[in-house]
Amino acid sequence: MLAKSNTRTALAILHDTVAALLAWTFAYLLRFNFELPPHFSAELQHTVLWVVALQLVVFWRFGLYRGIWRYASLHDLRRIFLAVLLAAAIIPFVLWMLRTHLVVPRSVLIMNPMLLILFMGGSRLWYRMWKETRGRAHLKLASEPVLVLGAGDAAVSLSKDLAKNPAWQLVGFLDDDANKQNCILNGVQVLGDLASLAHWVDHFSVEQVIIAMPSSSHQQRQRAIKLCQAARVKALTVPSFDDLMSGKVGVSELRAIELDDLLGRDPVRLDKAGLQELLTHKTVMVTGAGGSIGSELCRQIAHFLPLQIVLFEQSEFALYTLEQELKQTFPELKFVCIVGDVRDAARVDEVLQQYRPVSIFHAAAYKHVPMMEQNNAWQAIRNNVLGTWTVAHAAQRHGVAKFVLISTDKAVNPTNVMGASKRLAELVCQALQSSATQADSLPHGNPLSNFPPQAVERANEKITPKLSTRFVMVRFGNVLGSTGSVIPKFRAQIAQGGPITVTHPDITRYFMSIPEAAQLVLQAGLMGKGGEIFVLDMGEPVKIVDLAKELIRLSGLTDDDIKIEFSGLRPGEKLYEELLADDEHTLPTPHSKLRIAQATTPDSAWLARLLDWTAATAKPDALVRSDLTGWLPEYQPYSESDSIK
Repeated sequence: MLAKSNTRTALAILHDTVAALLAWTFAYLLRFNFELPPHFSAELQHTVLWVVALQLVVFWRFGLYRGIWRYASLHDLRRIFLAVLLAAAIIPFVLWMLRTHLVVPRSVLIMNPMLLILFMGGSRLWYRMWKETRGRAHLKLASEPVLVLGAGDAAVSLSKDLAKNPAWQLVGFLDDDANKQNCILNGVQVLGDLASLAHWVDHFSVEQVIIAMPSSSHQQRQRAIKLCQAARVKALTVPSFDDLMSGKVGVSELRAIELDDLLGRDPVRLDKAGLQELLTHKTVMVTGAGGSIGSELCRQIAHFLPLQIVLFEQSEFALYTLEQELKQTFPELKFVCIVGDVRDAARVDEVLQQYRPVSIFHAAAYKHVPMMEQNNAWQAIRNNVLGTWTVAHAAQRHGVAKFVLISTDKAVNPTNVMGASKRLAELVCQALQSSATQADSLPHGNPLSNFPPQAVERANEKITPKLSTRFVMVRFGNVLGSTGSVIPKFRAQIAQGGPITVTHPDITRYFMSIPEAAQLVLQAGLMGKGGEIFVLDMGEPVKIVDLAKELIRLSGLTDDDIKIEFSGLRPGEKLYEELLADDEHTLPTPHSKLRIAQATTPDSAWLARLLDWTAATAKPDALVRSDLTGWLPEYQPYSESDSIK
């Protein structure tokens, strides 16, 4: 390798020596119309050697021989230009210093650098073009024709990478902008608009299309995907605009079309200045950090360069996996990995005492509806309600400024234990927020007066805050690809050859991507003043059966290849989720994707009774569901007759 490098350097020096000789000689010849007088011919012979030697020294000092010609770029041309100009300035200075009787014509001093730049820069660019053209011609028959949808900056950048890839031959761009059509970009024509895709697919026998529209709206990208499906070609796409801008990936890192692209939404508009004030150089804690939402919250928070992120997680493996990812992606940040249970008050106190987080994002929860409905109902209450109380109350006592609870749309008119437990968790935070505005102790004659003195004393001890903490709750629906969601299940069933099992032909859900949900949680956490329940705009509901069909198509299969079977609603499962952004039950906020739910706030007496109820060691599922009807009048427990086969 070293010998090859030395040979390449020697050849480059030899080339530039010849170029310098020719440039100096041609400058004289052009000056005298190729009829060089004897006097000036002698002058040329006396000056050419030391002029060429001087120029080569300058070229070496400018590092012109460290590059590789086949990758010559504008940067290399700029270095050649500067080196030649410097050498051109030194030559008359040397002539003056030596005080020779030689008189070099001024026109020669001007034409010489111009010719030298032409010879040196032109030969390098010609060599690069020859290598690339020869490489493409060599494998042209084996190259697969490909079309690119979009003719913006991302598409132009992609075309440069495709030109280096012998496996693909870019045959054209398609773009709806009429001003770009028929233009030539990197030697490739913009053939027409996106609607003409099917024609050009047939014309060039294209089997793969690349969608390079990262900054377009999701409606435009969805249309492009639909056109690819109609033309029966496989579609790839470049990374999202946010990923490209963050520098995480390059435009050439193509990926297959995912459900996020089909169900995608416009980018979230964040108050970055406000979030920097909330997160930058601050200690932030995330519970349930190893889960789908918790881990994405950690990634989003890390972009704002906090002082440290405390990762609180019960699963050792999930915590280890997240730690390895974050340390690789954000090596400059500090991550504190804490294995612990949110119900363990001593452990939570220990962590808050040691690390003093300014904000806590509470994502730890049991969320699987059917599993929590049968055999685990009491554990759902203990983890989701008592766990929330434990962390939230500790946050008050340790002076945490902001506590953000991750809730769910299933807390709206719940029909299952999981949704009911999350609604109770919201009420716990609301009660704590309400108590923060009260006196240090409860007044006589309060609703606790009907309870034994021991209960009143315990309630006062539990409820009364030492420092003010603002509690914010955020509700949203399903997120694409989260742990335990239908998407990974459907993919596994497709990989096994089917069938895909859907509970009901009419079941619908709201979906958003995990990054969007995490970003809106951060935005809601920033906007919250204390006690609000924010609900996210989830867009339009999606039929699960349509979701399954899209996944089948994205896998390159048809409905005939993979069958869909209906298994009936599972325990606690709704046919339709409540509409989160209902104008009748929510209030607008300055952010278009966030609204505030209008909900009743419980008092301290209610919270004291709830804490006594959750203190029990165990309760059977049926009793838990029965008790929940007393705590939540809107709760309608599941019954076997609700299952529709």
